[in-house]
Amino acid sequence: MSQATNANRESSSSSDEIDLAKLFGQLIDGRWLIISITTVFAIAGIAFALLSTPIYKADALVQVEQKTGGGMSALVGDMGDMFASESSSTTEIEIIKSRMILGDTVDKLNLTTITAPQYMPIIGKGLSRLMGEGKAINVSRFDIPKYVVQPNFTLVLDDAEKGTYTLFDAEERKVLTGKVGELADNNDYHLFVMQLTGETGDVFSVSKVSRFDAILTLQQTLSISEKGKQSGVLQFSLEGENKAKIEAIINDVSQNYFLQNIARDSAEAENSLTFLNAQIPAIKEKLTLSENVLNDFRLERKSVDLSLEARSALDVLVKLETQLNELTFKESEISQRFTKDHPAYKSLLDKRRVLLGEKDRLDGQVQKLPKTQREVLRMQRDVELNQQIYIQLLNKSQELSIIKAGTVGNVRILDTAQAYSRAVKPKKPLIVVLATLLGGMLSVAIVLLKAAFHRGVENPDEIEALGIPVYASIPKSKWQEKLDIRYSKKKVRHLETLLAESNPADLSIEALRGLRTSMHFAMMEAKNNVVMITGPAPNIGKSFVAVNFAAVIAKTGQKVLVVDADMRKGYMQRYFGMKWDNGLSDYLSGKLPLEQSIQKSEVENLDVITRGQIPPNPSELLMTKRFSDLIDWASANYDLVLIDTPPVLAVTDPSIVGALAGTTLMVGRFDQTSIKEIDVARHRFEQAGIEVKGFILNAVEKKASNTYGYGYYNYSYDSDK
Repeated sequence: MSQATNANRESSSSSDEIDLAKLFGQLIDGRWLIISITTVFAIAGIAFALLSTPIYKADALVQVEQKTGGGMSALVGDMGDMFASESSSTTEIEIIKSRMILGDTVDKLNLTTITAPQYMPIIGKGLSRLMGEGKAINVSRFDIPKYVVQPNFTLVLDDAEKGTYTLFDAEERKVLTGKVGELADNNDYHLFVMQLTGETGDVFSVSKVSRFDAILTLQQTLSISEKGKQSGVLQFSLEGENKAKIEAIINDVSQNYFLQNIARDSAEAENSLTFLNAQIPAIKEKLTLSENVLNDFRLERKSVDLSLEARSALDVLVKLETQLNELTFKESEISQRFTKDHPAYKSLLDKRRVLLGEKDRLDGQVQKLPKTQREVLRMQRDVELNQQIYIQLLNKSQELSIIKAGTVGNVRILDTAQAYSRAVKPKKPLIVVLATLLGGMLSVAIVLLKAAFHRGVENPDEIEALGIPVYASIPKSKWQEKLDIRYSKKKVRHLETLLAESNPADLSIEALRGLRTSMHFAMMEAKNNVVMITGPAPNIGKSFVAVNFAAVIAKTGQKVLVVDADMRKGYMQRYFGMKWDNGLSDYLSGKLPLEQSIQKSEVENLDVITRGQIPPNPSELLMTKRFSDLIDWASANYDLVLIDTPPVLAVTDPSIVGALAGTTLMVGRFDQTSIKEIDVARHRFEQAGIEVKGFILNAVEKKASNTYGYGYYNYSYDSDK
């Protein structure tokens, strides 16, 4: 039991190794396909890298400093630190990408107008760039009517020297004509071309997009990121074909953001200053009124002085009132930013409650003073309180005026936009490497898929497994391939196409000599000396085998007759330099006597019957008595009769001929004829009562994936020269 298990394991392991070797061999066999496809992809990658438009990148650096509060801190004092916040980088990036910022850039640089030279599709732009053709257009203004549905226009350079041009709409209707550097207008169309470089007749595309779409495009292409964590340094980057254009866009966006930041801080100080200036006249009026009331009271009572206790209470009350007024100003500012639930707002309200409680306590003490003292104290308090408030407002107003004049914001442009000297796209070496790898992988996949779906027989063992003995495996002849090419170009004599005559030492002819020996034993039990050469499908080399085998037999001194029974597409006559007429079909139809249908070849002892005229009923002609008479006569007058027939899976002719032949041989082509075809062809012969004596595997090639191809007919044994 253990020995059987080990044997199975060894068999499985051996099978795996054979599979791996075959897989590797298939790659070796398809090496030229792999090399070709990989080379094509590599060349395509190089072409793509060279023809692709270079994309450049420009970037700039902007610093966002911590916000100190500005005018607000000046107004609310120490309380300003509680709500002076630092904007996060994410917030600043969203501000920069807002329509408020980018819209100004779109308007200033006229990004709603898209212009480009027109080139030949796919490769035109790259070729123009490589050839140094400088086509350029710069439009600073382009206005079209609102009713235009398709805002796509074509501009044709009429005269390169004069700079004149013509603009056509999407329907190729003339819109206007103009000149470079001058405003061209017609009806509601306005066009100002600042630059137009090219040759006369060059065509440029000019289109118009909405302001919103232009902003969206800029939002998608403009990249903003923070360098480092919480560094506050933002990097602006933009990619494009035109270095000057992307630099101008980034510079304008960063400048707009910088100016907006200054305007924002300046507006904050302006709002505070406006509020103070609105309060100063009212406080001044209250101060004047309170002073007049106090003076009038003292004149009426002939001067009244406050006691030490009253003076002390007055000072405290004035301080409390001053603090309450300051809290009032702070509340007016805080209410614009926060709700009453905010901690800063709650702290302010708590402080007010404390001050109001202290004021109520002092008011209770003041009520205990004499009436005259209370009146003087109240009037004196109003005067001093209004005076302090008035002075404080004047001071704050001056401070805010200075802050407004000196506002610089919390944004600083560190580096202006600068385009890289080298293109960032395409990465040419990477493209070539990836294209080459893709070609290699695709070619390997094609080879493996082709091998996976391949059904052609490659090993005689597969055929013999069906019960058909393989009499010969004929190697593929490179000499014959060259002869066929020369014959197609009419550069070879007719007899040279017969391999047995032009190169009798060829390995294919040696294999046919081996077949001659095998046939000697196969025909010993045959009813006659007639051999039919057939096959499952066309283009497998039946005629090649028949004529060369006939020549090999004839060279031994035996008299041989070879018959081309393929009256549909037979071409045996080309091997002997004969014409196809006056052949088998002419004899079978009674148009020609037998003696005139037989032609002698230049090969000694070898006679030929060509196919003759193409008849409408080849199968019926083969079923006539004249054909059986021909077989009987040929069998009696020749040592060997070879009959080449059409493929059995296509027509019934081989079944008719095989019934008269003593020996039937089937030919199949290496790596082309499938096992299924061979099995079906044999079954068809069996149904007709014909036994296939043997099989000839033709055009065997050396293949790394097939050990048979390397193991047999890999040697030559030439004579000494």
